[in-house]
Amino acid sequence: MLVLVTYDVSTMTDAGKRRLRKVAKICVNHGQRVQNSVFECVIDASQFALMKRKLTNEIDKENDSLRFYILGNNYKSKIEHIGAKPSFDPEGVLLI
Repeated sequence: MLVLVTYDVSTMTDAGKRRLRKVAKICVNHGQRVQNSVFECVIDASQFALMKRKLTNEIDKENDSLRFYILGNNYKSKIEHIGAKPSFDPEGVLLI
């Protein structure tokens, strides 16, 4: 399934800057960054539960926010991209 993860972490303090780095790292480990604080993650339900738990434990609920948009398995018809940063196929071939 495709899950869109967005976050806003307050970076007014050093602790906030550390939280931002940790949140970004968790997201990078589960998906592809498509904008500064937006990730597309093609994951199964158990991977989603693990990622969500890690992210929820990391943020400061008084100052930060997380949003999860669960687009499901038939997500390709639900996404339209216009502009810079060309789209990618998260299930396509990965060349290294």
